[in-house]
Amino acid sequence: MTLEILTPDKKIFSGEVYGVQLPGISGMFEVLDKHAPIVSALKSGKLKILKDKNTTAQYTIQGGFVEVLNNKASVLVEGAKEE
Repeated sequence: MTLEILTPDKKIFSGEVYGVQLPGISGMFEVLDKHAPIVSALKSGKLKILKDKNTTAQYTIQGGFVEVLNNKASVLVEGAKEE
Protein backbone atom coordinates (compact mmCIF):
# COMPACT_ATOMS: atom_id res chain seq x y z
CA MET A 1 0.00 0.00 0.00
CA THR A 2 1.03 3.61 -0.38
CA LEU A 3 1.69 5.68 2.76
CA GLU A 4 1.97 9.46 2.97
CA ILE A 5 2.74 11.35 6.17
CA LEU A 6 2.06 15.09 5.88
CA THR A 7 2.43 18.04 8.24
CA PRO A 8 1.28 21.62 7.58
CA ASP A 9 4.89 22.42 6.60
CA LYS A 10 6.05 19.49 4.47
CA LYS A 11 5.76 15.87 3.36
CA ILE A 12 7.56 13.68 5.92
CA PHE A 13 7.26 10.32 4.15
CA SER A 14 5.85 8.95 0.90
CA GLY A 15 6.27 5.44 -0.43
CA GLU A 16 5.15 1.83 -0.66
CA VAL A 17 4.93 0.01 2.68
CA TYR A 18 3.74 -3.30 4.11
CA GLY A 19 1.76 -1.54 6.86
CA VAL A 20 1.73 1.14 9.54
CA GLN A 21 1.04 1.15 13.30
CA LEU A 22 -0.73 4.27 14.56
CA PRO A 23 -1.60 5.82 17.96
CA GLY A 24 -5.40 6.10 17.75
CA ILE A 25 -7.28 8.03 20.42
CA SER A 26 -8.59 4.70 21.81
CA GLY A 27 -5.25 2.88 21.51
CA MET A 28 -2.72 1.60 19.01
CA PHE A 29 -3.96 0.03 15.78
CA GLU A 30 -2.39 -1.31 12.60
CA VAL A 31 -3.28 -0.80 8.94
CA LEU A 32 -2.01 -3.40 6.48
CA ASP A 33 -2.14 -3.81 2.71
CA LYS A 34 -5.71 -3.79 1.26
CA HIS A 35 -7.28 -2.50 4.51
CA ALA A 36 -10.94 -1.48 4.42
CA PRO A 37 -11.63 2.28 4.15
CA ILE A 38 -11.34 4.08 7.49
CA VAL A 39 -10.94 7.58 8.93
CA SER A 40 -9.58 7.86 12.48
CA ALA A 41 -8.33 10.56 14.84
CA LEU A 42 -4.76 10.16 16.12
CA LYS A 43 -3.22 11.26 19.41
CA SER A 44 0.41 12.17 20.07
CA GLY A 45 2.65 9.12 20.20
CA LYS A 46 4.75 6.68 18.19
CA LEU A 47 3.97 5.86 14.56
CA LYS A 48 5.76 2.80 13.20
CA ILE A 49 6.17 2.21 9.45
CA LEU A 50 6.48 -1.42 8.41
CA LYS A 51 8.48 -1.01 5.19
CA ASP A 52 8.51 -4.78 4.74
CA LYS A 53 8.30 -7.74 7.12
CA ASN A 54 11.84 -7.06 8.46
CA THR A 55 12.40 -3.28 8.08
CA THR A 56 10.75 -0.54 10.13
CA ALA A 57 11.00 3.21 10.69
CA GLN A 58 9.58 5.10 13.67
CA TYR A 59 8.30 8.65 14.09
CA THR A 60 7.03 10.59 17.08
CA ILE A 61 3.90 12.40 15.94
CA GLN A 62 1.59 15.05 17.31
CA GLY A 63 -2.18 14.62 16.98
CA GLY A 64 -3.94 14.41 13.65
CA PHE A 65 -5.94 12.09 11.42
CA VAL A 66 -5.48 9.09 9.14
CA GLU A 67 -7.57 8.23 6.08
CA VAL A 68 -7.30 4.85 4.36
CA LEU A 69 -8.91 4.61 0.93
CA ASN A 70 -8.12 2.54 -2.19
CA ASN A 71 -4.98 0.99 -0.63
CA LYS A 72 -3.53 4.41 0.25
CA ALA A 73 -3.06 5.66 3.82
CA SER A 74 -2.82 9.44 4.27
CA VAL A 75 -1.61 10.54 7.71
CA LEU A 76 -2.16 14.25 8.44
CA VAL A 77 -0.46 15.38 11.65
CA GLU A 78 0.52 18.62 13.38
CA GLY A 79 4.17 17.55 13.55
CA ALA A 80 6.43 14.51 13.17
CA LYS A 81 10.04 13.68 14.06
CA GLU A 82 11.94 10.62 12.86
CA GLU A 83 13.61 8.49 15.51
